[in-house]
Amino acid sequence: MTADWTVRGTADVESLEIALLLEAVYQAYGYDFRGYSRGSLRRRLVRRMEVEGLKSLSALQECVLHDPACMKRLLLDLSVNVSSMFRDPSFYLAFRTKVVPLLRTYPFVRVWNAGCSTGEEAYSMAILLREHDLYDRTRIYATDMNQTVLDQARAGAFPLGKMQEYTSNYIRAGGTRAFSEYYVANGRNARFDSVLSDNIVFAEHNLVTDRSFNEFHVILCRNVMIYFDRSLQDHVLGLLHESLTTLGVLAIGLKESLEFTSHADCYEALDSSQRLYRRVR
Repeated sequence: MTADWTVRGTADVESLEIALLLEAVYQAYGYDFRGYSRGSLRRRLVRRMEVEGLKSLSALQECVLHDPACMKRLLLDLSVNVSSMFRDPSFYLAFRTKVVPLLRTYPFVRVWNAGCSTGEEAYSMAILLREHDLYDRTRIYATDMNQTVLDQARAGAFPLGKMQEYTSNYIRAGGTRAFSEYYVANGRNARFDSVLSDNIVFAEHNLVTDRSFNEFHVILCRNVMIYFDRSLQDHVLGLLHESLTTLGVLAIGLKESLEFTSHADCYEALDSSQRLYRRVR
């Protein structure tokens, strides 16, 4: 009998290549993207393959395994570093009215900004808390799995060309001062007042593979889980729940939801339209 060695369809081969590549990344570098939504993941992998001048995802796997610089470039693609200051201004308005009064009841406030990317959200929260006289008794832990973007976040410098957009966001988010008071122009960048980073700890943490490291009164994990499949979302929600004090506040992205998850009953809505929830059990 002659074996049939006909290769299956291109889509099947590509799916296998993606699975093998993700397993290689996990085994060699410890970054686990195996539970990420495959549609978005595939687009980013193919883009990196093309930019590297490679002809297949298998070739990208070989490049990643033998060239750490290629892995660093791929990590920047896969970690989805899209952020802006006071993104979704209505969220910050809701935070000012629904969450700030709760935080005033604590002698010290711990905030976890999970998946902080290049730091825009962490600085936005620092500004908001400062305007409500809470920042001096707050510690913000801003974490991301990508050390490169964390280095950018620590620098506290953002493109000067973005300041018009950020100023508009800030005003619509209920800002009480002139936004320009918080930064100085430095070449092509706007460098934010170092006072804003005094109470921010930037640290490497991977939501997929790392454990809880403290107990928090507020956790911001916005627009991170939209890239995860259902199983990984549930895993991350478990980590966040473990890390949140009872009656603490969880904020997720406007396109994310707690509905139909195993942790839905653990929260009550402070503002469901802005995805602000309070842990009740």
